[in-house]
Amino acid sequence: MKANRQPSPAQRLRAMHDRLVEAYGPQHWWPAKTAFEVILGAYLTQNTAWKAVELSLANLRAAGALTLDGLRSLTLGDLQSLIRPTGFHSRKAPALKAFVAMLDEEFGGSLDRLASTPTATLRRRLLALPGVGPETADAILLYALNHAVPVADEYLRRIAERHRLLAPGSKGYNSLADLTRQAFAADPPAGHARLFNEFHALTVAVGKAHCGRTARCDECPLAADLQLAKESD
Repeated sequence: MKANRQPSPAQRLRAMHDRLVEAYGPQHWWPAKTAFEVILGAYLTQNTAWKAVELSLANLRAAGALTLDGLRSLTLGDLQSLIRPTGFHSRKAPALKAFVAMLDEEFGGSLDRLASTPTATLRRRLLALPGVGPETADAILLYALNHAVPVADEYLRRIAERHRLLAPGSKGYNSLADLTRQAFAADPPAGHARLFNEFHALTVAVGKAHCGRTARCDECPLAADLQLAKESD
């Protein structure tokens, strides 16, 4: 008699997506009206809460600077003042100016031209910009430019570690992103951008509710998977 085969970590992560959809429904991310506003949010949300980002975005909106032309017109000092609520404004403001300079110099100021660049090439270019790490680059690629790349944030890291989805020594952003790709590898490629979008948003939702610095597993939609984690030891 054959023993029951345990699902792989990627299969478990795919099943988590389905349970989170049942629990929370569609998330309709990113919370922004334009692609450029998404890019602004991706920079501003680094090392801060979204409520602080909303304050900075409101300041930019009041100054007419939620557009490329609006941001171009701001002095560096004015931009720093407007985004002060997010913290690290002395670093984030020059980083935003550097993004706009790159867009203007290399892509004629066109987000459409930027988006038409092959994913791997564009990701390398974004990562070469000041103030852009893997999570920021992938958030811009996925939510602003509709490239099918997963976003692996702190909430996903906590889920993966607490549910023991990663092999020992396989920590880090790339390991989490690779695991997410594997989880959705059997889905039609044309739908990957939508799936990565929803999955990231759903992990944020469950992370805020249950998987913060302290785990609150009672009534968590993913609690049943913890038994699989124990059985995998």
